[in-house]
Amino acid sequence: MTETHATKTHASPTPLERGEALSQRLNPDLRAVLEARYDGLVPGFTDTLIEFAYGRLYAREGLDLKTRQIATVAALTALGGQTGPQLKINIDHALAAGASETEITEVIFQMAVYGGMPAAINGLNAAMEVFAARAA
Repeated sequence: MTETHATKTHASPTPLERGEALSQRLNPDLRAVLEARYDGLVPGFTDTLIEFAYGRLYAREGLDLKTRQIATVAALTALGGQTGPQLKINIDHALAAGASETEITEVIFQMAVYGGMPAAINGLNAAMEVFAARAA
């Protein structure tokens, strides 16, 4: 075994590898869904999203995953209705990261101050859909 090979074998995971592991934990179907929907249009989209969002941002130290997901739910709620599909995915991810339904609905309601009541209503509707789907 060469020194180079030994170094590669024991090297820390790449951002893509970290992102793969994290996205698998939150949503095992995420890669397949993204590839089927976007990679034909934008080759490499899935790797880019998983590496950047999950491997470089969500995997960072400094905040636990649950807190990062709650922050994401808050931001997507405040941005408003155009983020509905992403909001639902991240509500599901927040639940997978350990957030409770109460924590999620409270952070969504808090965003009424920053994104307006319509944004909070849209967020609560998205949360109710995710909660119902998970309960089914």
